[in-house]
Amino acid sequence: MLYLWVKALHIVSVVCWFAGLFYLPRLFVYHAMSDDQTSRDRFAVMERKLYRGIMLPSMVATLIFGLWMLALNPALFSGGGWLHAKLTLVVLLIAYHHFCGAQLKRFARGENQRSHVFYRWFNEFPVLLLLAIVVLVVVKPF
Repeated sequence: MLYLWVKALHIVSVVCWFAGLFYLPRLFVYHAMSDDQTSRDRFAVMERKLYRGIMLPSMVATLIFGLWMLALNPALFSGGGWLHAKLTLVVLLIAYHHFCGAQLKRFARGENQRSHVFYRWFNEFPVLLLLAIVVLVVVKPF
């Protein structure tokens, strides 16, 4: 029963984390398009609050609950290569998260050099990771 509670909390934290991962790059699009200081300041505040208040705690919770599930059910490691592939994608997701944090800092310092078009494409990366992770977890292809 504990495992199911931990799994439920893991899923909720993943949903919250991805909400931030989808929204922060969208804010970057609008921030890159803004041409007045008031808008840039507003976006910087919104980005910082989203990153620190939602994304970072959700990422930490996702990792804690995920590791807890593995500790409760270590047999998952012997169920094929799907878990190893998923964990590899999670590492990429963590790297993407931290890259978003670095971009946030560049925007806050007024040092962004990328266009809104870059951020529109950048915003698609977590969608691809989410798709791959869900397929691996549900289908367990290998």
